[in-house]
Amino acid sequence: MTVQALTIAGVFRPQARKSALAYDVALILAGSVLIAISARLAVWVPFSPVPVTGQTFAVLMIGALFGARRGGLTVLAYVTEGLVGLPVFAGGTGTIAWLIGPTGGYLLGFIAAAVLVGYLAQRGWDRKIWTTVIAMLAGNICIYAFGLLWLTILMVDNKFKIGVWPFIAGDVVKTVVAALLLPAGWKVLNKFASA
Repeated sequence: MTVQALTIAGVFRPQARKSALAYDVALILAGSVLIAISARLAVWVPFSPVPVTGQTFAVLMIGALFGARRGGLTVLAYVTEGLVGLPVFAGGTGTIAWLIGPTGGYLLGFIAAAVLVGYLAQRGWDRKIWTTVIAMLAGNICIYAFGLLWLTILMVDNKFKIGVWPFIAGDVVKTVVAALLLPAGWKVLNKFASA
């Protein structure tokens, strides 16, 4: 089996239609739980209404591992779970207030970022360190763009101070970790595929 033009999750996807559908649903649900768990890793910055969380790492990795369609659906499922009241957002909460408040743009940006990173991964950008870095940076920029746009709509002052600066150091670390893990995962898969 060739592993070109697939995501890591795609390599393991069953061929039979019903099994493939069950696989996709299981990935989407498991991924949404992983994002919810990563939301619990939250640090509230005194000058920002938006917490620093592990969500961006989970969202971008899910995009890279699952691909554009499954990655986007996973994050959409996560956001929907929070909107209907499940305690999946930062701080263990879940209400529509998170979508209409200062964090709303970031939540929508998560969906777009997972699709973007998934699209790039499907084209092989997760197989080398530098292209993985570029894909992760593109995903982070996507999240920032949605977040800042939403903060602008809400007429929040000091958007960069509260909406970007607190997150940069963590996002650099997350990008480096992803750039090491994803290509390493492909090396392992290619070794087994050629054995």
